[in-house]
Formats: sequence, structure tokens, C-alpha cells
Amino acid sequence: MAVQLPKSTRATSKEVDRRLDAVVAEQEEIFRCRQPRSRQLSERAVRALAGGVTSSWQITRPQTVWISHGIGSKIYDVDGTEYVDMHGGYGAGLAGHAHPAIVEAVRRRVAMGTHFAQPTEDAVIVAEELGNRFDLPLWRFTNSGTEATMDAVHLMRAITGRDLIIKVEGCYHGHHDSVQVSVTPEADDIGPADRPVGAPASTGIPEAILSLTKIASFNSVDSVRRLLEENPGQVAGMIIEPIMMNAGIVLPVEGYLSGLKQVLHEHGALLAFDEVKTGLTVGPGGATVVFGTTPDIICLAKAIGGGLVFGAVGGTREVMSYVANGIYNMVGTFNGNPLSVAAARAMLEEVATAESYERIAALRAQIDRALGDMIVEAGLPAHVVSIGAKGCVTFSTEPVRDYRDFLEIDDRYNHAHWLFQHNGGVFLPPWGKTEQWLVSVQHDSSDVDRLLANFERFARAVAR
Repeated sequence: MAVQLPKSTRATSKEVDRRLDAVVAEQEEIFRCRQPRSRQLSERAVRALAGGVTSSWQITRPQTVWISHGIGSKIYDVDGTEYVDMHGGYGAGLAGHAHPAIVEAVRRRVAMGTHFAQPTEDAVIVAEELGNRFDLPLWRFTNSGTEATMDAVHLMRAITGRDLIIKVEGCYHGHHDSVQVSVTPEADDIGPADRPVGAPASTGIPEAILSLTKIASFNSVDSVRRLLEENPGQVAGMIIEPIMMNAGIVLPVEGYLSGLKQVLHEHGALLAFDEVKTGLTVGPGGATVVFGTTPDIICLAKAIGGGLVFGAVGGTREVMSYVANGIYNMVGTFNGNPLSVAAARAMLEEVATAESYERIAALRAQIDRALGDMIVEAGLPAHVVSIGAKGCVTFSTEPVRDYRDFLEIDDRYNHAHWLFQHNGGVFLPPWGKTEQWLVSVQHDSSDVDRLLANFERFARAVAR
């Protein structure tokens, strides 16, 4: 898919290259000069932390940002700079920072003991509320999205007695072996469009794993049907983000999710939704409710914990009977930790309310409308994609339907935009081509205005 400017404003490729490279260089220098304390901490950290960070995703160009604290819709780096936080911890920060309901719930619970490896009453209340929201009756808790998707894969295999799973090219489901295949593969490694090739997401993934994980294309039921027919009676199930969230935001076409469920069930396989990023953020019942297809298994984390470490796996009664009866042991010392479930209860009962979603929808509409106007005015090869509290600018004139469309995007636009936002006091996720912004329940119009003002400066710098 070619990315082109409108004819009236089209610049030559060399002109675009020079402009983008110059803008990025200038903004990276501003970035470095604003954060001397972050630079000092990075230099110290490399002697004690591998790579100088606590997660490889924190290694960003031109340097890692070290955070001091957050309150409401704002965060502050160690140099004392204030940012409107629209990073949101990759989607975990729907509540914003230090939300009074979350603070009080954790304060009250921590004084009563922090860990027992036994359930507390809050666990029942959280499971009941998740069941009401996501239309699945039985739940277990985990400590992360990676653990949730790992259990989902194990559970599908335990139920069916089959070894193979299907995942979508370009989707991230955590860092356990079974799903570390074709996460962000390079164009040279992906094979033909009608027959994607599984590629290891990193070193350390055994060749045997590649043979057990089959790769389909997003928005293509036919690609899944082909894999099921080529591997009769061998596929345990499919794990998928119902909205693809590792390539900006890629929405499912009409009938795609329901079609997947139908064809998988026809072949005796199960469907698991990874709603780690979309659960609560795209609506009170996630993409499951938005698109009207209930999977056999759902994986949640990030936003449901109110900023604390928390994950969950929900399923139909038939599916979760394998857990209840001990056929599959879903275990974890910290599963259902009292602090985590207390925060999750507050999140579900007091934070992620109907009123909060109404406010978020109004702010999203403000962003979409203004950015859309600026994109047209500047003649940028871009469009806005948003749903619920999530949004992004996709630097393409055409809709992105799958990972291969996404690969065609020039990520210098994304990086330049991220730098303008950061240097202008709005913290977006790094790796801007793949990520999305998050509007929390504590953001307001003035926060949005700062985002829009930064985008206007960016658009003027890179346009025409």
C-alpha cells in the first residue's frame, strides 16, 4: 500500500526525507537537553540494570525517560518536567494517577496485611462484576497479561487434547514461548500474503515452538479456515486481539470476529480473546461487548487493576469446568493478591463508571475532530483511528486492515510526532508507530488542548 500526499501538496520523496530527518534531529536534541537528570540516571543504571532499564520497552530513542511521580492526569519526570500523561502505562492507566478511590482501597487493605496466598472477599466481588461486564460466568486471576494469555493457551490445549494454536501476524500476547511468533516480523521474514510464515519474535524461541504456532492474517477468516483444513483435528484454538493493538489500532471488519468463532467451533477448536489492552479501555465490557461476539475464553489485565499488577482469565462454564475440576491447574502464589483485588474492585465499582465513559467519549470526539481538520489542512498522509479511550494517528492515507498494511507506514512520522508531543509536555507511548494514546478518567479539555497544540506544531513542521 503506497502512502501518498494529496496531489496538490505532494512533495518529492527526497524532499520528504530531508524534512523528516531534519525535524527528528532537531527535536531529539531538544529532548536530550531538557532531561539531564534522566541522562545521569541512565548512565548510572547501566551498571546495575541490564540495558539500564527494567523492561526492554523502556529503551527509547534518544534516551530513556525516568519518572518521579504522577497525580491526576499528569506525570513528572526526574528533571521536574510536567507532562499530560497519555501514555497511560500502555493502557493500564485508565484511572489516571493516585485516583482517590484506588488510593483509599489500597490504603485500607494494606493495613490489614498484604499477602496470604488465600482468597479474600474482594475476589468474589471482582469476579462477579467481570462476569456482568464481559458476559462470561467464571473467572480466575493472574498477575499480568502474559500470565493470562499463557493460561488461555494451556487451557485450550488441555480441553481439546491438541497441540497447535493459531495466532495473528503482528499481534503481541505477552512473552511466553507459544505466542512469541510473528509479533513484529520484518518484511523479508513473513512470506506470501496468503500463507504467512511464522518468525521468532526474539532469540531464545525454540524451532519446535514455531511448528506449534500457526500464523493467520488479521481480518481474514479464510486464512484461519485454511489452517484448520490443513491441520485437521490438530488445532486447539486461536488467540487474537479482537482489535489489533500492536499496529496502532486496527479494527475488525464486520463479521470477522463472529466468523472466526463459527469456523473454529466447526473444527472443534476454541476462541480466546486477548483483551489485555482493550478490556475496559474501549468500553465497560471491552471489545467483546462493542462487537457482540463472546469468546470461549477472555484474557484481561492492565486497566482492570487500577494501576496495580493484576490480570484475569474468564470463560464459559464448560471451559472453566476444566479448571474447577482440576483437569487443568491454574496456579500462582500471588493470584488474587489482596492489594490487587482491592484496587480492581475500586476500579470496577467507582472508577470505570457510565459517567466516566461519557466524559471520555466527549474528549475523544474533541481529539478526533480537531486532529482530522489539522491533517486535512496540512495535507498529511494520515488519518485518526480511535475507539473508547484509545486513539492514534495512522500515517497512511488508506485504512490499515492488517499487519502488512502497517509495514508500509514510514515510522519517521510517528517518531517525529512523539518527539513534538514529548517536548511540548504530552507523554505518549514511545514506539509511536505501534502504540496508542489513552484518555484517562482524570483528563479534561485543557489536557486535550495541549495534545492538539503540539500536533499543530508538528504538522506545520513536516507538511508540504
